[in-house]
Amino acid sequence: MAIKVLLYDDNEALRHSMEALITEEQGFDLVAAMPNAETVETDIRELQPDVVLMDIDMPVVNGVEAMRRISAINDKLPVIMLTVFDDNENIFNAICAGASGYILKRYATEEIPSAIRMALTGGAPMTGSVARKVLLMVPPAKTTDQEKSNLTEKEMAILQYLVNGYSYKMIASELKISIDTVRFHIKKIYDKLHVHSATEAVSKAIKDKLI
Repeated sequence: MAIKVLLYDDNEALRHSMEALITEEQGFDLVAAMPNAETVETDIRELQPDVVLMDIDMPVVNGVEAMRRISAINDKLPVIMLTVFDDNENIFNAICAGASGYILKRYATEEIPSAIRMALTGGAPMTGSVARKVLLMVPPAKTTDQEKSNLTEKEMAILQYLVNGYSYKMIASELKISIDTVRFHIKKIYDKLHVHSATEAVSKAIKDKLI
């Protein structure tokens, strides 16, 4: 079954570009592309998307406020912020509102398809430069030598790629394994490090010097 994607972006040229990208990607179904999020509550209820791509800087209702409204309806629905902004305030506000990921528009063509799939499997897709800023916002977790030693050589390699901002597809290509195998290893990493997302795993790896 196709992944139903709902898009919000007030920039007409960028919106059309994203429409083309999603429509041409196999396995995706663009249910709507909206110029603003004024009707977001109705849209979510009627269109029943699997994932939402949300621009931050929009008139009437901005992306962060729209994210809050979506969370009030369905806090499990993945919402990926799609924006030109990579400043700390916008990142912090989006994540606090419940965003699942944060992708810069200049990397959208390369990152959006894999980011959508990652968000749907519980990941937290972020452009590399954004992920590094997020690390500074996440408090350090307590890690033991046992946790580090429990990671296999392959898991350590995958964790390093996550830290470097690689997508699941890019990791699979680098290691010459399938994306499903990457997902399997990442789930094992989450279990061993007692985390629930890629952001937490990367944060723990950096702050507790696992790699």
